[in-house]
Amino acid sequence: MSVVISSNSHIPESTHWYTQDGLPKYTVIGKNGKTRNTTLKDAREKKLLPSVTSIIKCAACPGLDIWKQQQVLLSALTLTRDPFESEADFIKRVLKDSKETGRKAAERGTAIHTAAEGFYNGLGINQYPEHITGLKNALNESYGATDWIAEKSFGAKLGFGGKTDLCAPNVVIDIKTKEFDADNLPEGFDEHCMQLAAYRVGLGMPNAKCGNAFISVTNPGLVHVVEWAESDIQRGWTMFNSLLDFWYAKSGLSREA
Repeated sequence: MSVVISSNSHIPESTHWYTQDGLPKYTVIGKNGKTRNTTLKDAREKKLLPSVTSIIKCAACPGLDIWKQQQVLLSALTLTRDPFESEADFIKRVLKDSKETGRKAAERGTAIHTAAEGFYNGLGINQYPEHITGLKNALNESYGATDWIAEKSFGAKLGFGGKTDLCAPNVVIDIKTKEFDADNLPEGFDEHCMQLAAYRVGLGMPNAKCGNAFISVTNPGLVHVVEWAESDIQRGWTMFNSLLDFWYAKSGLSREA
């Protein structure tokens, strides 16, 4: 299968890309010899595939949207407005402050994911020991002792690529970091279900169990595993497949067998 990208595409430059063989292609070496983010031009030339998460972003994400709104409100409540500061400048500063909170949360989540990857690649527990030990114990309790493969990537013939956090012969797991405690355990959202449904199809594991492992960042060691029912995963795949068609139609790309 080849992917053709038209010259009037409107795909975000931040889109993650994968090769047809499933190798991540987030960056390339520019003409100046320096590493840079992969662009639409690169994707056009190399016939790259968009990521699962890029496809899912076509749909609204209520949980994330509410969280972002909360951060804006918190910033507005905690920041002091200068008497000579215009309303527009204050709003700009509030938005910048709220985004900083999101950036720090994303960096922390990335660091915990990296620590989990290192552990399951046999490097031991070097960072976030309580979080990773909690993850190990929760997965053992849910699925027993098994050989997990970390960060396995793929390129699907249907026109998308991706990389799952953990997978075993009959299980696909995606890790999420979140603030929660034992009295307020998180539940999965539609975007989580779609992501896992697409991963198991892309990995060629159509009958695999699918679960989210929620790692608490406020209560180190607390991990909550949500395993999706098969009916939910089937629904998730239907939703994702529809978004896949929408993404290609909106972006200006076409898929050729």
